[in-house]
Amino acid sequence: MLKTSKKFGKSSAIMLATAMSFVLILSACGNDKNKTGGNEASPVPPSSESASPTASESSSPDTKLSDYNLTLFLPGTTPKDEQKVEAEINKYLKDKINATLDLRFVDWGQWDNKMNLAIASRDPMDIIFTAAWNGHAANVAKKAFLALNDPNGPKGNLIEQYGQDITATLPEQFLKGAKIDGLNYGIPSNKELAEQGGIIYRKDIADELGLTDKIEAVKTIADLEPILAEVKAKKPDMIPVFMRDGENFNAHYFSKFDYLGDNTIDGVVMKDGTDTTVLARYDQPRYKETLAITRDFFKKGYINKDAATTQLGVNDAMKKGNVFMVPSPLKPGKDAELANATNLAGKLKQVAMTERTVATSDTAGAMLGISSTSGNPERAMMFINLLHSDKYLNNLINFGIEGDHYTRSGEIITPNDNTGNYSIGAAWMLGSQFLNYVWNTEASDKWEQFKAFNTDAHNSPALGFTFNAVPVKSQASIMNNIRKQYDPGLDTGSIDPSKAEEYYKKLKANGLDDVVKEKQAQLNKFLGK
Repeated sequence: MLKTSKKFGKSSAIMLATAMSFVLILSACGNDKNKTGGNEASPVPPSSESASPTASESSSPDTKLSDYNLTLFLPGTTPKDEQKVEAEINKYLKDKINATLDLRFVDWGQWDNKMNLAIASRDPMDIIFTAAWNGHAANVAKKAFLALNDPNGPKGNLIEQYGQDITATLPEQFLKGAKIDGLNYGIPSNKELAEQGGIIYRKDIADELGLTDKIEAVKTIADLEPILAEVKAKKPDMIPVFMRDGENFNAHYFSKFDYLGDNTIDGVVMKDGTDTTVLARYDQPRYKETLAITRDFFKKGYINKDAATTQLGVNDAMKKGNVFMVPSPLKPGKDAELANATNLAGKLKQVAMTERTVATSDTAGAMLGISSTSGNPERAMMFINLLHSDKYLNNLINFGIEGDHYTRSGEIITPNDNTGNYSIGAAWMLGSQFLNYVWNTEASDKWEQFKAFNTDAHNSPALGFTFNAVPVKSQASIMNNIRKQYDPGLDTGSIDPSKAEEYYKKLKANGLDDVVKEKQAQLNKFLGK
């Protein structure tokens, strides 16, 4: 494939120059609003495999397979040792599926724009990270992804043909929950399902300032105010709370908006409620309440001044060492995962601040899709299948080379001086997390904790439903462009909340009512109303 850089395809460069199981089985009409027990549908860890390739794992590739170079597009910063690790991956893949892998990292701050350009320009791409919160349904409407289980598709049912390990280890509810009109356009990661919002903070700094007990007692966003004020006063060189577009108190995981399948398309119900009336986000009281308090924090200097425009991802911001707190989607051990990815092992701790909820979008909170421009969708599916079954490959791509980037004893791995040179923080994006080793700073029973995390989570009243954006794809596209103009500034407190009314009026003038009406009609049909 012709490339202009390690990260991106040629046509995009030219144009630039100019979301265990998804829940208990739903009732027949799909409107069960009871809380799930969680244990009946927990993510299933594949059987333990050896840490290094065995003879069978290293068997000769199918001679019918011609050489192919797969591209995998992921959001994140290119690590220093990417080429070294990629070389090891390719030695292994060559014997497995006669393929090589070209990892293409795109900085989080650039991800949406660059991928939208690549999709619009029909760049040759193979595998792309996608998620319900990252425009998946809208991109499906644009025909960016292949249907992976369509027997009448150009390549047939790819999951059935080449994804046997996926269907054997990934609870079927994940695939069911990620469907759009009966078809899967991405393979979900096998990971935690329930969703919870909260904060991750520098415990070493909190201990130094005597703030740890106060932080552990917070229940609401307002409870954070005196803590952030003290950090600002006593640590003037630190950012009390780092925010950016998509990582703030109004993000879906914190405010509990259920966008019914795609977080870039307005029209929501509340995940932690019971009402199935679809409303514009502006009409949900929590939205404006959160804008007001975030604005107050920004004016007081608690939030980074460049929050609306920063291209830094949370990991990169934390690596700088001058961030005290970040809002974050939580799961068991999220603090330890982030600490290991940011060279802050033992220094971070998390505090939950919302109810645990389960929505359909959570089954599609992290997926790998196959681009409709892929030159070899079959080989792409073979690779995704390996990420759900091959322990050696899964850990190699996630953590680097054993003995070089970490040391290992059984399932426990320990960082070393070179860990930071390959620390991609992408395990939740890539196949089955139940194949992952566990860092020595994490709980040894981490995967059992993941199962318990789903227990008694509150079901969204729209659980099981995924919106099909095709009937209103034009309106959704225009509204998304408007969203990009206002969300970063409003949600980070960088502009006055009064701008939300202007935002709302622009959305209504460009199809918001049509979208909400269509969402409501589809949801009512799903609910049998």
